[in-house]
Amino acid sequence: MAEAKKGDSVKVFYTGRLEDGIVFDSSEGQEPLEFTIGRKEVIPGFDQAMIGMQPGESKTVTLSAEDAYGSHRQEMVAEVARKDVPEHIELVIGNYLELTKEDGETFSVLISDLTETTVTLDANHPLAGRELTFEINLLEIV
Repeated sequence: MAEAKKGDSVKVFYTGRLEDGIVFDSSEGQEPLEFTIGRKEVIPGFDQAMIGMQPGESKTVTLSAEDAYGSHRQEMVAEVARKDVPEHIELVIGNYLELTKEDGETFSVLISDLTETTVTLDANHPLAGRELTFEINLLEIV
């Protein structure tokens, strides 16, 4: 039977869990995830876990932060003056804001802290710095 290798397109069902077992993402009840191994379409550790799997095979892998969404990087956290935030924006810790770069590209930042004079914005991926466990079922090599 064929084994998945770099360059293969695959279809998988998966469930992703945090260290405490809470599910943060799953393809259950949806179409399977389809991607090409080695094209950086999924996080590195998930990509690597596919290599050598055979259709019908299931496995559970635990990925370090570095093999998932990377370490939480302090340089991606910024403190801005409240007066520089437009008044119509509701500032609530845990909410996300969508910002636009000069080139027109948009990205999301988390409001991670508020004081009377400042707003702390975190542009790290929400799962950065976290160890993640995935249950993966390889359905087919396309």
